Amino acid sequence: MNAFELVLATLRLPFALHAFAVIIPLAMVSGLVGVFINLRGLEFVSDGLTHAVFPGLAAGFVIAGNPGLLPGAFIAGLVATVVLTYLSGAGLSSDTATAITLSGMFGLGVLIVSGTGGITTSIETLLFGHLFTVTATEAGLAGLACGIAAVLLLITYRAQVFTAFDPEGAQGAGYRGVLTNLTLNFCIALVVVSASVAVGNLLVLALLIVPGAAARLVAKRFSTMVIVSLLIAVTASVTGILVAISVSFAVDVPVPGGATVALMFVGVYLVTLLVRVRR
Repeated sequence: MNAFELVLATLRLPFALHAFAVIIPLAMVSGLVGVFINLRGLEFVSDGLTHAVFPGLAAGFVIAGNPGLLPGAFIAGLVATVVLTYLSGAGLSSDTATAITLSGMFGLGVLIVSGTGGITTSIETLLFGHLFTVTATEAGLAGLACGIAAVLLLITYRAQVFTAFDPEGAQGAGYRGVLTNLTLNFCIALVVVSASVAVGNLLVLALLIVPGAAARLVAKRFSTMVIVSLLIAVTASVTGILVAISVSFAVDVPVPGGATVALMFVGVYLVTLLVRVRR
């Protein structure tokens, strides 16, 4: 079976269609957000927001069970975004503000989990993802979060680009730094929330960081960097799903889709880095 026949066969599987419906929008938004993360050096901020949604997952499950996981993560991401942006604007360094936000939110999540029984399995699912058992509702909510992030980035695109290259010049030109930072941090949080059902909360950093970092290794212009980042994100995501399904059928052992996608992202970066070094 060649690659084209494999794709056609995979598209006939309902669980694969749900996986593609989640991962492709997520990959596209991650590819765009990842460019700004790389240019502005916000990798640690992304890590902080990734861990900050954890109490939302726990609280959402306690209140409404599995249906409350994504709404809870969304609310926690919003709170963490506001707190992080406020602390950064109050004079704290970005790393200090991120560390405070990460520690506080993650500690709150641990307290919620420790006082609740029967939550471990569901939380583990959100931490590591369940790409091949995503429901239509989860796919719709994840797509909605990705859509909101894409719209916010397009609305503030000029401000984001200007700030990425010249923060002081952007403020002098009339762009509000706090609003620009708040929007970007919120978009990162939305990607984290969307990825909770796909690659999981702990593996989302691969989607957020790798495309932009890999694109920067080979692209010399900003527009080219954006295109390359998007292509890397979508290609690695789709390939990861196909590889996971193929291996699962070949060895008759379920292979986690989210982990395979994350490994594919890392593999793409290593290949890109090797090509850059040889050049």
